[in-house]
Amino acid sequence: MAWEIIVIYRNILIAKKRGQIKGEIPQMSIISSGSAAIAIQTQLKKYGLPNLKVLIDNSADKTAEKIMKKLGCEIYKTDLSKKCLDFKDILKLTKNKNGFDVTSVEALDPTTRFYDWLSYEIINSNPDYCFIPFGTGNLYENILNVVKKEVSTSNHDPRFKGVISKTRSCNFIGVTTNDLKSKADKLYSPYLPFVHFDKQWIKLYRYAGYCGVKSDVYILEEKYLDQAIAIAKKNNIIAEPSGLAGLAMLLQMKNKISKNAKLLVVNTGKSKYIFQEL
Repeated sequence: MAWEIIVIYRNILIAKKRGQIKGEIPQMSIISSGSAAIAIQTQLKKYGLPNLKVLIDNSADKTAEKIMKKLGCEIYKTDLSKKCLDFKDILKLTKNKNGFDVTSVEALDPTTRFYDWLSYEIINSNPDYCFIPFGTGNLYENILNVVKKEVSTSNHDPRFKGVISKTRSCNFIGVTTNDLKSKADKLYSPYLPFVHFDKQWIKLYRYAGYCGVKSDVYILEEKYLDQAIAIAKKNNIIAEPSGLAGLAMLLQMKNKISKNAKLLVVNTGKSKYIFQEL
């Protein structure tokens, strides 16, 4: 996602040089709990681009907030549980009248361009089950959209090396939480207005034979997240709790999965805070 923002700025600067646009380079706004904002702002700072305006919840992690501020993010706070915000609300709350909200903007093609290389790496592994943390939903949607594209055509992307029959039958298990106090804080959101996923969307994908019959987004029980955290610590796996949601769901569903099934667990890792560059 961070690189896509840099590409957009490159195109804006080229358009400005050609005389197509005038005035100051617009700033970008985003709703974030830390990870996305830190990744984007790190790149913006590297290339001398306008600082990111970040809308966070009043209860956001103080350490993440401190890091964002040190990197140069402009921080704005609100109660994100009060209402479902659209792009106009986000721009208003971040005092960004002439900028863009990247949380919502469809022009960035978030469900086909974000994580596309990772999506191909996943489906090329030909798993029977794939466990995927579901926060913003962009990763899960992207994977399923790449799957739909590849199983529906004979003109495959050069990156696709998978087996169509395996791709069609793979169960893509999204993992989220409905617990505000969950350790997987990057997965909880009272509203997700900018994702396309809903029960009808994934139901259609299953009925059309794009993916396995168990493909869906499931609610994680906290006790299994605790087990996953313990396993990760014991095996020196680097990840924050949200990144371990896939492993946690595997533990939660283990008695319903064949022992011979090929499993792929996506670990979305941990935000990298680089203080020495600040």
